Amino acid sequence: MIVRSFKDIEGTDRHIRAKSGTWESKRIVLAKERVGFSLHETILYAGTETSMWYANHIEAVVCTKGEAELTDQETGKTYTITPGTMYLLDGHERHTLRVKEDFHCVCVFNPPVTGREDHDENGVYPLLTEPEEV
Repeated sequence: MIVRSFKDIEGTDRHIRAKSGTWESKRIVLAKERVGFSLHETILYAGTETSMWYANHIEAVVCTKGEAELTDQETGKTYTITPGTMYLLDGHERHTLRVKEDFHCVCVFNPPVTGREDHDENGVYPLLTEPEEV
């Protein structure tokens, strides 16, 4: 059994800040836990815009605080995401978040991330893995 809090991981190697400066993420469950998913608390900052494309992952996101406009780049459809709203990128959709008010969310990734990922020039996380334990 693992018990930890987001507060426990503040300032550790599980507390990631994007090179773009648009978000930070506390990754409370990672690939090294070997449970088949990763779990993160992420904050995207007000006034920022982040384009992403999880070509290698499925992501589910639940907003817990704040507001953002989500645009599906595949269809052009735009959604307002507020607390209690979930979106699921089950088709590897290219998408953009325009953050109106600091956007706090809880995210689940499959396959799990290692904690070393950051978006590349296409908004993609590389598919990184942890070495097999012997």
